[in-house]
Amino acid sequence: MTQDVEMKEVAAPSNSTSSAVPSTLQHLKEIAALIETGAYAREVRRVVRAVRLTITLRRKLKASVVSAFLGYALAAGSEAHARLVSYLPREDEHDMEVDTASSVTQPPVKHSLPELEIYCYLLVLIFLIDQKKFSEAKACSSTSIARLRTLNRRTVDVLASRLYFYYSYSYEMTGDLAEIRGNLLALHRIATLRHDELGQETLLNLLLRNYLHYNLYDQAEKLRSKAPRFEAHSNQQFCRYLFYLGKIRTIQLEYTDAKESLLQAARKAPAAARGFRVQCNKWAIIVRLLLGEIPERTVFMQKGMKKALVPYFELTNAVRVGDLELFRVVAEKFASTFSSDGTHNLIVRLRHNVIRTGLRNISISYSRISLADVAQKLRLDSENPVADAESIVAKAIRDGAIDATIDHANGWMVSKETGDVYSTNEPQFAFNSRIAFCLNMHNEAVRALRFPPNSHKKEKESAEKRRERQQQEQELAKHIAEEDDDEF
Repeated sequence: MTQDVEMKEVAAPSNSTSSAVPSTLQHLKEIAALIETGAYAREVRRVVRAVRLTITLRRKLKASVVSAFLGYALAAGSEAHARLVSYLPREDEHDMEVDTASSVTQPPVKHSLPELEIYCYLLVLIFLIDQKKFSEAKACSSTSIARLRTLNRRTVDVLASRLYFYYSYSYEMTGDLAEIRGNLLALHRIATLRHDELGQETLLNLLLRNYLHYNLYDQAEKLRSKAPRFEAHSNQQFCRYLFYLGKIRTIQLEYTDAKESLLQAARKAPAAARGFRVQCNKWAIIVRLLLGEIPERTVFMQKGMKKALVPYFELTNAVRVGDLELFRVVAEKFASTFSSDGTHNLIVRLRHNVIRTGLRNISISYSRISLADVAQKLRLDSENPVADAESIVAKAIRDGAIDATIDHANGWMVSKETGDVYSTNEPQFAFNSRIAFCLNMHNEAVRALRFPPNSHKKEKESAEKRRERQQQEQELAKHIAEEDDDEF
């Protein structure tokens, strides 16, 4: 007996260690049970949690694991099972042995829930995209969208929004993004009619991305202005919307609104979305330069962004100095980077800002200087640099960039004495803009506050209990009064 006990105590740890670490297939089965519970209870938060757990498992997905899960979640003879299995590559023999061994322990349970079927589409689509099989992902996403059109369940909306995103992504990676524009518009109309707000904001961002991919800024602005207004439900989708809005405002020369949208998108974006934050900062730097501002050095020294922002740092330095030749060298040096970022056309606009900055430095340094020297210091490479310098100086004086006059007889630019800035309205304007920014941040913080659900019902229940207690007290008082009458 003692030997048996000792043997059991020795053998127990090996079994516990083997069963302590669940496999990827077991995790997927738990996610399926979570989706099933959320579908029957009509709790969307359980489906949201299932999607988050799936994203954490995507690096561990294999063809054999996905195929085994499809056999567990869907009926073997169903159309959805046959179609999804056809998109998967053939499994490896080693993976098949592991999965068959794990599937023997628990018999497959067949489900007929639409939520679970849509989840299977999403799982296969994520696996195909991670494996760089974009043609198969394109076909799978088209099939899933056709299936989604027939469903109108609020518990499917979270899964549908992810399918919309991967649907557009698979077509973008194959270069056929323009083909699905009509389908995206139709899906957005269906989501609006069904009051699917998460689907609306996802599809609106996908449509804006579709238009901006082909530089159709006017169509994007028309769609954005005509789209129905609703409160943002996803922080990620709201950040994307702000980024696209900033790009549209930049092209439309509304630099102040564009700067606010881009900086807000960069602040609200999660720390893990480094690529998105880099793109927001690139566009925000260009917009600030177009506004005549010079970004701080700390903008270019952010963690994980220093290498990506090197071209824009050198560009900012050229604009700050006002050296037109240095600006041309930097623009040519990083032309491929600016073209891939989509900021090349904006950098062409910066040439005028470089000239204006250089002219402002000249007007501060010299009380009187000839137009020929101005053209030489600005490095104007034209046929008649003196005439060009005169027109540039005249335009800068008219716009208020410099406080000077032109002596046409002698060919001079005469600068006026700089006055006290505090005698003007500039400090008031700057203070007003800071106050407006702080008030806007406070209002957004108040809107983002979350209150416990059904708090009003608790107050209502307490009021009902109070009325019942008062009624009981009145009945008790009446009963006591009747007893007193009987005694007399």
